[in-house]
Amino acid sequence: MIHLLKEVGRGKRGARDLTYEEALQAAESILGLQATPAQIGAFFIAERIKMESVEELEAFVKVGREYADRSFVHEGVDCAGPYDGRKSSFFSTLATSFVLAAADLPVTLHGTASLPPKWGITLSDILAAKGITGPLLAKESSIRAARQSGVLYVHAEDWCPPLKHLRPIREELGMRTVLNTAEKFVNYSHSPFLTFGVYHNTVFDRLSRLITKLGYRKAILIQGCEGSDELFIHRPSRTYRVENGEANLQIIDPETYGLDTPVPDISWTPSEQAYVTEQVLQGKGDIAFVYQVLLNGAVRLHLADKVRSVEEGIYTCKALLDSGKPWELYGKWLSLLLEPIPNDGWTLPTVRHVLH
Repeated sequence: MIHLLKEVGRGKRGARDLTYEEALQAAESILGLQATPAQIGAFFIAERIKMESVEELEAFVKVGREYADRSFVHEGVDCAGPYDGRKSSFFSTLATSFVLAAADLPVTLHGTASLPPKWGITLSDILAAKGITGPLLAKESSIRAARQSGVLYVHAEDWCPPLKHLRPIREELGMRTVLNTAEKFVNYSHSPFLTFGVYHNTVFDRLSRLITKLGYRKAILIQGCEGSDELFIHRPSRTYRVENGEANLQIIDPETYGLDTPVPDISWTPSEQAYVTEQVLQGKGDIAFVYQVLLNGAVRLHLADKVRSVEEGIYTCKALLDSGKPWELYGKWLSLLLEPIPNDGWTLPTVRHVLH
């Protein structure tokens, strides 16, 4: 690890990108917990200064996938938002997921307790507000709920144990590291479709090249709310659509679809996020949040070829919300997560998968 640190830590002018093979060594040393905490922290900081290359990110994704439980629960769309959560915006992905599941498009959500640098509200916090914590988030429970609802929630630190072991170092550093990007690409359910949130449009090109290497059928990079993969409803969103080895910039403007509307200023808490989610799924929420779910659902349905256009997707999502099916699936999902699995001796096998 020391010789790799010398290459990335020579300063802004002297540092160089690691080759893919070297990056694999670094990733194995870090995720395999062979490197010391000091070496891991030094590598994270050096990479933060240098900026990770596509090959370095690819190596960390590959090794992360090998250490993770990646089950073929269902194939659909993987929604990869920031693991450091949000502070000032509605977590519309949760409600959107049940609209998509009602349209027969399975969804995989993943995250952890909050991380730096934002330390915002995460999906884990929202679930905790509903009484779902600890053993209730076990892999077996999540898989059971997914098979009956179409929505899988992955608590990443249970499904990919190195992330749990590396949390103390990340918390001490208090800044973004290579893991903030790599952990969102683990793709726990082998989904062919991906929505991926970014903070800055400067990473569009680099991440689109990475997505092509990782073999997704189609993906969309979204510079969304607080770096999430959620489109704005009160202004246009910059996106990159990636398919067939090509990436194209697309500006998605809610005004085009008659959905642009001001967003209420709310002091968000996990309980408030859960409450608004449930209001939207029952068709009772503030129109801005309903519209946000309709637009985000429509773009995902279009990405997965479930509809021929975003316009058709909006009408489809509206009809599904009106039918009550997303609310019914949400209720089923919650009740299954809240119901402990009998201890019959069966556990999910741990398998190290190799990235193709």
